[in-house]
Amino acid sequence: MNKKDIFIGLLLGLLGGFIGCFIVLKLFTSSDFVTGFNYMKNDGSIGKIITLGAIPNLLLFFFLIKKNKDLMARGVILSMFVLTIITLIL
Repeated sequence: MNKKDIFIGLLLGLLGGFIGCFIVLKLFTSSDFVTGFNYMKNDGSIGKIITLGAIPNLLLFFFLIKKNKDLMARGVILSMFVLTIITLIL
């Protein structure tokens, strides 16, 4: 078991979640990322933003499975667990 591939998948999944959150915040708010994040956090809908931002991870997961990078796909699933815990905390 190559832990490097799982770690790369974890980083790709977290990066995908961040980029997805950035895109969702840009679509639903007219302000910059930090201001929009704080606004949505105060509004109580940051969990929904993080959930919608995780959609690119689904595409990334299926792409990695198709390319036979199963360990990296496991890392993406691990990043989804991390994003879930972050959503519960926030």
